[in-house]
Amino acid sequence: MARTTQRSKHARKTQRAARKPDAVSRGRRSAGKKPPRRTGGAASSRAKSKSRTSQQTFIASHHRPEAFERGLRRYAQYRDLGIAGATGGMVRAHVIKMVPPCDPAEVSKRHFHDVEFQMVYVLKGWIKGEYEGAGIVTMREGSCWLQPPKIKHSVLDYSDDCELLEIIMPADFATVELE
Repeated sequence: MARTTQRSKHARKTQRAARKPDAVSRGRRSAGKKPPRRTGGAASSRAKSKSRTSQQTFIASHHRPEAFERGLRRYAQYRDLGIAGATGGMVRAHVIKMVPPCDPAEVSKRHFHDVEFQMVYVLKGWIKGEYEGAGIVTMREGSCWLQPPKIKHSVLDYSDDCELLEIIMPADFATVELE
């Protein structure tokens, strides 16, 4: 019970701080201590993270086969999970269902995504790609990989049942074709 009370107090404190955006800059200091340095480091990231989390809303997305829509590429259908709206555009998450059969002539176009973060997890089947600095890699059900920002890559092949979970920051980003 005490733990719940502590969290509630913390939540109230966080909500009050969120209502006062400049509350951090008016923090108390002991006499003789220098003010904390403001850099782009971890402290700054935590402060930005706290302000972003206060903008998030609860969302739930339930599987419906008809929810898949054609998206960026003809050979993939996307099921948006609603995360972009719930995070104010901070993050996008979707399930990608690859459309069979794979046509290497169509899917193997080299490109990159102008993102800050991109993680992909294989839900079903397998997918083979070529990644700058890593070479050709086959990912199978249960595999997960991180694509660093602007890494050049191409899809080479995938199974007929291939489904992926992709999480990207920011929610809106550019894809740059290299061929």
